[in-house]
Amino acid sequence: MDNPRPEKVALVSELRTRLTESDAVLVTEYRGLKVTDLEGLRRQLRGAGGEYKIFKNTLVRIAASEVGLEDFETLLVGPTGLTFVKGDVAEVAKILRDAAKANPVLVIKGGILSGKTLGASAALALADLPSREALLSQIAGVMAAPMRDFAGLLKALPQNFAYALSALVEQKSKDEAA
Repeated sequence: MDNPRPEKVALVSELRTRLTESDAVLVTEYRGLKVTDLEGLRRQLRGAGGEYKIFKNTLVRIAASEVGLEDFETLLVGPTGLTFVKGDVAEVAKILRDAAKANPVLVIKGGILSGKTLGASAALALADLPSREALLSQIAGVMAAPMRDFAGLLKALPQNFAYALSALVEQKSKDEAA
């Protein structure tokens, strides 16, 4: 058996790192996609924290196997592009979904999220999630609601006490007048 070329060893090492350090990896088939469309897609993805790269499937299989992602290998058929995501996975998935709608030759095949292999439908479902910022604001709203209610309760206590005290003084003055 021949020793692998240093370039291939370096690519497998880079892939191992990318597969383990990315928040998610989305897999597409790009057969028939024009170079200009591919460049436009790369630009959009870069703006959202994604990086679209094309590697030989054999090298990706080796790297995936080395990091324990054997299930991932089933997605590596045909011309495969990998989108490595650092950040908002939902936003990157939305960009890919919209690009696939506009360009039917781009097919979303699946991906990896939290070390688990996703099928095409699960990868597309990521696009339906709200953005990270929207989720954080929803969580903040849920957390703030009890605090608002508690603040209203604290405000009502002295107010109600003042009303009760005022009614008591008024009643006492009526009793003294009678």
